[in-house]
Amino acid sequence: MQTVLTIAGFDPSSGAGVTADLMVFAAHGLFGTSCITSLTVQSTVGVQASTPVAAETVRATLDCLESDLPAEGIKIGMLATAGNVAAVAEFLERLRGHGVRIPVVLDPVMRSSSGRELLDAEGVGVLRERLLPLVDWVTPNLEELGILAGRIVMQRGDMPEAARDLQAMGKELNVVATGGHLNPPDDLLMRAGGEMDWLPGEQIVSRSTHGTGCAFSSALLSRLVFGDAPLDAAGMAKRYVAEAIRTAEPMGKGLGPLNLLFPLRGR
Repeated sequence: MQTVLTIAGFDPSSGAGVTADLMVFAAHGLFGTSCITSLTVQSTVGVQASTPVAAETVRATLDCLESDLPAEGIKIGMLATAGNVAAVAEFLERLRGHGVRIPVVLDPVMRSSSGRELLDAEGVGVLRERLLPLVDWVTPNLEELGILAGRIVMQRGDMPEAARDLQAMGKELNVVATGGHLNPPDDLLMRAGGEMDWLPGEQIVSRSTHGTGCAFSSALLSRLVFGDAPLDAAGMAKRYVAEAIRTAEPMGKGLGPLNLLFPLRGR
């Protein structure tokens, strides 16, 4: 069984963060390990508080896992602080220095759906300067794309130029700008070679939409670990998330979790 690693925050309601990522990995037949970057107090109603994990603990966790359970792919989500961003960047630099080449997907989590800030301005700066050049994929939503590219991104027509600006900050960087808030919810794939593809979406009426970004990036990583080509991997990840929304049963009082284990449950 192939091992994959998620570096992200802890959501006690299991709708997002490492608990959701591990379910996505399991649904794809992968063994997931995790490095927690922040402890959050949240439910389907929203994030009430968050406490970052010390950067030293993040460093130690990553080194410990790599020495015993080296990953064949890495998903990066909420990092919470500039120190944690730097710690992850240092870890990736060490892997590259040792000749390790595995797919790395960054979901640049900056704000919760309820509006709470999850990465400050200093952290965003370190992410741009140090982390983006080390990852292979980045999967921002429209707001995150605008922040990272330094542009206003509100509609479909704003996405291509912003994606190109973001792509220029990395090296051989693939960008998937997710359009979940658009109608229709099409995603934009800007491949490392400059080719652009639109991934068509459909509106699914549901309140089980908590953690869609986490699920998409983890499913994308899973497909890349299997060796899928960029367009195939992004398309399969989008279809996985759509089906996880479509088959989810309402849970909680707010935006409930997706049915992330539907491939194992048969529905």
